[in-house]
Amino acid sequence: MDVLLYLAITFTIFLAIALLSAPVVLRPSPEAQRILEVVTSNRADRRTIRGKELITDGILKAGRDLRARLGMAENVKLKKRLLEAGLRDKSTLDIFFAVQLACPLLGCFAGSFIPDNTAFWVFALAVVGYMAPDFWLTKKTSKRRHVIRRSIPDCLDLLVICVDAGLGLDQALIRVSSELSVSHPEINEELNQVNLEQRAGKPRLEAWQGVAERTQIEEFKAFVSMLVQTDKFGTPILKALSQFSEEIRMKRRQHAEEAAAKTKIKIIFPLVLCIFPCVFIVLLAPAILSIMTGFKAMGH
Repeated sequence: MDVLLYLAITFTIFLAIALLSAPVVLRPSPEAQRILEVVTSNRADRRTIRGKELITDGILKAGRDLRARLGMAENVKLKKRLLEAGLRDKSTLDIFFAVQLACPLLGCFAGSFIPDNTAFWVFALAVVGYMAPDFWLTKKTSKRRHVIRRSIPDCLDLLVICVDAGLGLDQALIRVSSELSVSHPEINEELNQVNLEQRAGKPRLEAWQGVAERTQIEEFKAFVSMLVQTDKFGTPILKALSQFSEEIRMKRRQHAEEAAAKTKIKIIFPLVLCIFPCVFIVLLAPAILSIMTGFKAMGH
């Protein structure tokens, strides 16, 4: 018993000495203290949520719950159209559904204030309110495609320059994306998406095929076909890019010439409907007035 008592006392004293000396022995080095001072943040762990964000989240949650109660699943085609329009936020689908639901109600409310034929105007404005978001999305998608199509030649020229300077295609893609962030933000988004997908492990061809499917632009589809042929036949990427850039420039010039040739036909309708009547009035009005004056004098 005495031996056990002495061992317990010794162990207790050892633990006490260890606890007292631990702050000194385990104290971090000056370098570690400096690193801790650098990485330590004094900001609050939680961000302050404003009232506007709370209201927006509440509206989106109500729309999401309503869609779930109505049994309306996520529309894959609508989600694809939103991606084509460049709307990639998670809440975009809920916002579009809420707008598409609120616009007909607003149309009915506005049509109820029209005193004449109220039922017709309520129905007509409700239909217009339902179709307005879809029409806006179509116009936004078409405008974005047009902007991306116009920026493709500049993007290809920069890619050729970067690859010719010794960069690989992926590194050149990152460089071109950073250079076009201000002048062509739409194509910059697509190039950043390709870069992120490749970093996540997606093959290069699949990433570019995703861009072609999202944008539905023929130039991107041709670019994917060029990359496939380059990998299949071993063609130098610089030579393939140079030829493809020249073809895109030629197509762009041909489209401009085609648009210029169509103006001769399109200008006929304004000439016939607007300009020629005014010219006839200016030329024939004095003669008609003179003839009328002559007949009046003959009558007297």
